[in-house]
Amino acid sequence: MQTVFTDFDAAYWQARYATGRDGWDAHAITPPLQAYFDQLDVARQPRILIPGAGRAYEAEYLHQRGFRHVFVADIAPEALAALAQRVPDFPKEHLLLADFFGLPNDPPYDLIVEQTFFCALNPALRPAYARQCAHLLRPGGTLMGLLFDTDFGSVQEPPFGGSQEEYRAYFTPYFEFRHFETATNSLKPRQGRELFICLKKK
Repeated sequence: MQTVFTDFDAAYWQARYATGRDGWDAHAITPPLQAYFDQLDVARQPRILIPGAGRAYEAEYLHQRGFRHVFVADIAPEALAALAQRVPDFPKEHLLLADFFGLPNDPPYDLIVEQTFFCALNPALRPAYARQCAHLLRPGGTLMGLLFDTDFGSVQEPPFGGSQEEYRAYFTPYFEFRHFETATNSLKPRQGRELFICLKKK
């Protein structure tokens, strides 16, 4: 029998935030992403997108380090409001209340950061996710972040797991693989279950 998923629309995510069903929220930037951000050259001021950003601790960290072209996108107003409240000087025009799949690519981004967005999507949308990431990036741009490399069983709502082999099939048409391996510095509850990816758009 085929599993049937919902659309996981804005109302769904608003309800999960409102009822505290947000176990994916680490309440801080996670070590693998922080380590990557710490080696970025702030002088270059890359254009960065964090889709499905949630409360966007990654955007907060980048903003505090001096990156001025960080954009966050989410369909849940509560998530964006949380960032605006924590970081009052974060540019309001960089808070995108929008569907990731409808975002324009003009101008394109240099870096897309993946952090618990991929696993929140209906798995049927995974090929479209890879295609849209490539669409939004400039040639040679980077898709970087973490994917769950684990099986969560026959769940019908996020988070959804998967395997390296599955993920490779989605990204291979659009990206060159620079890093695609188990993260060595994950948070303790996620150790051994996260795949660190750094992919370059072809």
